[in-house]
Amino acid sequence: MNGEGTRSTLPIFFAWRKLMRIEEDVKLDFGDVLIRPKRSTLVSRKNAVLERTFNFKHSEDTWTGVPIVASNMDHTGTIAMEHTLSDYKMLTALCKFIECSEWGWNENIMRTVGLDNDLDFPTPKWICIDIANGYTERFFSFINKVREKHIHAIIVAGNVCTPEATEQIILAGADIVKLGIGPGSVCTTRKMTGVGYPQLSCIIECSDAAHGLGGHAMSDGGCTVPGDIAKAFGAGADFVMLGGMLAGHDECSGEVENDKMTFYGMSSEEAQMKHYGKKQEYRASEGKAVEVPYRGSVRKTIEEILGGLRSSCTYAGAETIKALPKCTTFVKVNRQLNEVFN
Repeated sequence: MNGEGTRSTLPIFFAWRKLMRIEEDVKLDFGDVLIRPKRSTLVSRKNAVLERTFNFKHSEDTWTGVPIVASNMDHTGTIAMEHTLSDYKMLTALCKFIECSEWGWNENIMRTVGLDNDLDFPTPKWICIDIANGYTERFFSFINKVREKHIHAIIVAGNVCTPEATEQIILAGADIVKLGIGPGSVCTTRKMTGVGYPQLSCIIECSDAAHGLGGHAMSDGGCTVPGDIAKAFGAGADFVMLGGMLAGHDECSGEVENDKMTFYGMSSEEAQMKHYGKKQEYRASEGKAVEVPYRGSVRKTIEEILGGLRSSCTYAGAETIKALPKCTTFVKVNRQLNEVFN
C-alpha cells in the first residue's frame, strides 16, 4: 500500500480512502423526471423506427432488432418467451439453469453463464455473464476467459452501476455492460446491503463511459411502465432488460393459481432452494417472491410497450430509437402522475 492509501496493482476503482465520504450531487431515478416534449417532424407514431443495427467492439459481429431483452430469470428467461419475443425481433436472455439440449441457437437468444459455469460449449451469438456484484477481480478475469474461449460471441456482462467499473468491463472484453444494482422489483439488495445507485443516473453516467470506449450499455431493472423504458433509452441505454414487466404471462414459467403466478428474484431464498437445495449459511437472501396477476399472452404487453416507445419518440422529436438520447431533455419533477383514480 502506498502513501495515498491505494494498492497500485488494482484497477483504479478498487482504490479506497481512509475516511468515508459523501457525494453531494443529486442522483435521479425514473420517477424523478419527465421527458420534455418538443417540435417533431414525424407525421405519425407509426413512423418512429424502433429497430437498430449494432456493430460490436470485440466480437466484430452485428445485430439488428428492437433492443429490448427479457431478463434471465426463472420466470421470464424461458424458451416460450424467446419464441414470442423473436416475432418482434427482441432478445431473450435464457435462465442459466436451462439445459443446452432443450434449445437451439438463433440470433435472438442469449446464453447466460455465471462464474462457476463450464465454458466448453459451442460459441453462441450472445453470451450473458450475469452476477449480482460486478466489482470483483474474479469477475473481470472471467470476462477475459470467456472472450478468449468465445472470440466471436457478443458478450454482455454485469451488473455494475458506476462509470469506472463500466470501463473496466469493456476493457476486459465485454461488448455490452449490464447496469443496475438493486432497482429490480423483486431485488432486495438495497434493503439488505445498503448498496445501490439510482437507475436513471446510473444509465446516464455509465452509458457515457461505455460509449467512450466503443462499447454499449444495457439497463437492467427499475422499469415499471413503458414510459420508464423510454426514459432509459433517452438517458443513453442501448438495450433495456425487463423482468417484472414481462412477469405473469403464458410464456413465463410457473403455474397459474387463483389468477396469479409466483415471480421471484434469482438471489431469493426461493431460487436458492430450487436450484441448490438450500440457502447458503454465509449469505442472506437478496431477493423476494411475489404473486403477480396472470395476464395471458405477453404479446399484448409487448405491443403496449412498443406503442408507448413510438409515442415517446414522436413527443421528443426522435425519428428513431437511436436518436432518442440526442432529442431528450429531462425535467425534474416532484410528481409525474395524477393518481386520483389509481
